[in-house]
Amino acid sequence: MADDLDFTGSLRLPTGPAAPVYIPAVARAFFESAGREETLSAGTVLFAENEKASRLFLQRDKMYFLLEGEISLAAKGKPIGALKAGEIFGEMAAISDSPRSATAVAKSPCRVLSLDDKGFAAALQKKPEFALMMLGTMILRLRGMIAKLSGVPSTGELKASRVFDKALIATMINGLGQNAMVRYDQGKVIMVAGQAGALMYVVTEGRVAISIRGAVVERVGPGGIFGEMALVDQSPRAANAVAETDCALLAINRNVFLSLVKSEPAFGIALLSAMAERLRNTAAALN
Repeated sequence: MADDLDFTGSLRLPTGPAAPVYIPAVARAFFESAGREETLSAGTVLFAENEKASRLFLQRDKMYFLLEGEISLAAKGKPIGALKAGEIFGEMAAISDSPRSATAVAKSPCRVLSLDDKGFAAALQKKPEFALMMLGTMILRLRGMIAKLSGVPSTGELKASRVFDKALIATMINGLGQNAMVRYDQGKVIMVAGQAGALMYVVTEGRVAISIRGAVVERVGPGGIFGEMALVDQSPRAANAVAETDCALLAINRNVFLSLVKSEPAFGIALLSAMAERLRNTAAALN
């Protein structure tokens, strides 16, 4: 059931092919909790394709919620869509700290709510349900992409991904205790595509290979995660996971996962960033 996702009485993350994952009211409440309202004249460029926030000022790109008006999006000089009131945009670059994938221009006079990196962290602490909604939205997109993958093996060395830093991992281990730690010998199967997912895992030692239809698509090293997709949307596992070396994992069940999202904004931010990066990498594999 999705009742345990209902933190505020207003959010449910429904299941089923016709279920709406993005809920405008949840997004608006999130942006209103720590965002800043801006009024834009027609023709205003909010951000440009390939633009990236300046590391000199240690700031990430802003993300936006459209209150009024219309925003046009273009990539490689061609229109790719238009946004109406109630939609968010700019979130992928802001979450993953990656270059903008499109140019956003105010097509008409607009009002938006904007969030920078500090505002995003503050809003997530107040409205953790937004992280779950966004994870659900990104996972839905990712599952669609995975269904299109041909299973062709990677032609290069895959970098072991890291999501959590050592300090956050130590905090989680201290909070969950040693009983949450599990070990797998090299070559042991950890999860299989199609199975129900009761746990997600954080690698603390060793390396895990993630494969889809026999092709390794990701290697997860210390600080990396896997298995979170099935935990969020309660759908069957999308990939296989095998211990590539002897490894130690922190196993997190659904209740603990939800508690961490609510109590540790850094946990939610790291998960969103990892999912955004996974989306980018999967999209690149399809092109």
